[in-house]
Amino acid sequence: MDHEQLVRRAGGGDVKAFVELTRRFQQFAFGSALALVRDFQHAEDVVQEAFVAAWSALPTLTEPAAFPGWLRGIVRHHAFRLLRRKRLKSVPLMEAEALPDEEPLPDHILEQRRQAAAALAAISELPDKLREPATLFFVHECSHQDVATFLGLSVVTVNNRLHAARTHLKQRMLAMATDTLHANALPDDFANRIGRLIETRGDVVDALFDPAALPDLMTELTVSDEARKGRLTVHVMQRPGGGIVRGLALSAPEQLPRGAIVLSSRRRTLEPVEQVQFDRLVPLLAAATTDGRQSDDVVETGIKVIDVMCPIRAGGSVAIASENGAGGTVVMEEIVRRIGKCPHPVTMFMLIPPPSELWPPSLEENYSFSEDLRKEGYSEGTAGNLQTFFLTGIKGPWTPETLATLAPVDTLIVLARDMIVRKNYPGVDVRTTRSKLLDDVRLPVDVVAIAREVRDAIALRRVAMDHPEAGTPDPILMERARKLQSFFSQPFYVAEPYTKRPGSYVSRADALRGCREILDGVHDDLPADAFYFTGSIEEIRRAVGAA
Repeated sequence: MDHEQLVRRAGGGDVKAFVELTRRFQQFAFGSALALVRDFQHAEDVVQEAFVAAWSALPTLTEPAAFPGWLRGIVRHHAFRLLRRKRLKSVPLMEAEALPDEEPLPDHILEQRRQAAAALAAISELPDKLREPATLFFVHECSHQDVATFLGLSVVTVNNRLHAARTHLKQRMLAMATDTLHANALPDDFANRIGRLIETRGDVVDALFDPAALPDLMTELTVSDEARKGRLTVHVMQRPGGGIVRGLALSAPEQLPRGAIVLSSRRRTLEPVEQVQFDRLVPLLAAATTDGRQSDDVVETGIKVIDVMCPIRAGGSVAIASENGAGGTVVMEEIVRRIGKCPHPVTMFMLIPPPSELWPPSLEENYSFSEDLRKEGYSEGTAGNLQTFFLTGIKGPWTPETLATLAPVDTLIVLARDMIVRKNYPGVDVRTTRSKLLDDVRLPVDVVAIAREVRDAIALRRVAMDHPEAGTPDPILMERARKLQSFFSQPFYVAEPYTKRPGSYVSRADALRGCREILDGVHDDLPADAFYFTGSIEEIRRAVGAA
């Protein structure tokens, strides 16, 4: 397909056509920008801004054949704007001699003159009908329309003659220019980094990108607000499919027009979500039952510690607040595989810690969170009626103050690294984990009582372990608390390749009964180690009997 057809399609809103246009003309635009700003980094910035502006203005281009010259004019406009922004540095007069001279060195000047002479010589050898348009376009930087006006030709004829001129020049001047550009190529194919805005709902922004080049989760997008000459930064929190990217605006968004330009920066978002934003975000995204009300039904996961200590509400929301090295994505993926086909809708918010030395790959410049999930064989958390959104968490342990920002969710699962260090898998900290179903006593009182007694027992044991100087509590109660904590350790399906143990599913009823019996001393005859990393009480009894 020639560029005129692509221009017509892109002008009508076809994102893929515009992506192909930017791919074809990015080096052309980069060379034009480089000739003006004389800096590869600045030239890249100019071209990115130029393509964003071109997308917005494309419907106004009446002659598709004029696209190259029209684009060149936009590049020049942004290049000159960048040059005008430059300011001279003020220094004391005594330091003036130490400042480097911005004038090119003599050998650089000679090389420029040699290249210019070679270019002029190559152009001078072109046939007459090609030499004039080539001189105006390459030497005097006239647009296609300008060349047509000066020579009394149609824009189509100018376009054809310049195409022929490029073919003649390719063996000489353009071969040298192409080699130079390729040696200093752009760091990525930014043509595929351009999308368009579909919809805004409060702080939530939906954008459409090429499905083959989606922005990474946990990275930033920039939405161009052409009318206000401004920009809006958006955090990518979900990629639901079909080229759609769902993001969170990091500041209150103005009303943006459908079709506004969106550019993927490929920078990791480091700012954690604020409480005010989270208060607005949860009701906006949280799932609900068909009658518009939440249910008090529990979505059973088969994970003992979750079903007992922080049951997930049908039609409700759940947040996973994980520290680095606490297995947050493991727990997320396990939940996805267990309830992804559940008939009840659930909305999950995954709070991912910032890059840390605890996970060295996250500190690498080109680290991709989505790619990391893919390598582990994990999903991006959205399956069936389960919708997952990724947000930036905090660095270090969660405190009562930081956990308070997550108050709007129905269920909060807190994963602590020290739980993993103590070999508790999953690393759920039952002291800070909670569920509104329990807190608001929306479940039977005996179920609520079990969770509270378990929490108190485990919390008391942790105090005794961490502060032995405070005295020794009842050893029988401490042993039961140890069994409860061990009982909550459980093999996961997603971890089978590493643990070499099959995943275990324990019904909610069996998990509650097991905890009640441990609290009541029914299993005082069993050693605490027998409860570790296993399934139901029946399985534990069978294993002990077999031994």
